[in-house]
Amino acid sequence: MPAIKDVVVRKPSGQEADICRTWPIWTCGVSTFEWEYTQTEKCLILEGRVTVRGLPDTGASVSFGPGDYVQFPNGLKCVWNVAEPVRKHYDFE
Repeated sequence: MPAIKDVVVRKPSGQEADICRTWPIWTCGVSTFEWEYTQTEKCLILEGRVTVRGLPDTGASVSFGPGDYVQFPNGLKCVWNVAEPVRKHYDFE
C-alpha cells in the first residue's frame, strides 16, 4: 500500500509546466478532509498551502505550495489539511 513517502513533490521543468497548464483547474478553500486515490494524480499547484498526512497516521506528512509539481500514487489514503485556499491544475492517469 502506498505511503506518504511515495508522494513526489518537486519543481517542474518548463516543458512539464506548459503541459500542466493544459489540464483542468480544481479549487478548494481552507479545510481538512480525508481522500483515497483510486488513480495516480499529477498536479501543479498555482496557489495555496497544503499539508497531507497518511492514513493510518504514522506522523509522516508532506507539504507543498505554489509552483510545486506533486504526484500522488494510486491507492494512497490520506488527510488533506488545506491551510491556504488551493488552486491547481490536475490530471489523473
